[in-house]
Amino acid sequence: MTSSVETGGVTGTADKDYNLIWYVEACLSNALRLETYIQDAERGKDTEVADLFRKAQADSRKGAELGKDLLRSRLTGG
Repeated sequence: MTSSVETGGVTGTADKDYNLIWYVEACLSNALRLETYIQDAERGKDTEVADLFRKAQADSRKGAELGKDLLRSRLTGG
């Protein structure tokens, strides 16, 4: 479901900016959640699953860093 209407009037933040902020938060939240999953796998001595979750966590961290860099540059006008 997509909208052809900018909803920034409701949130006070333009959709493209809100979406970028949401993306960073989602990546960071995912990295935190995956830490729990890694610990669960390690307790179960399942290194294969723990390694998978570590890779996913690294990807989430990378996404957050890329998003933060872009957001930072937009907020500073550069």
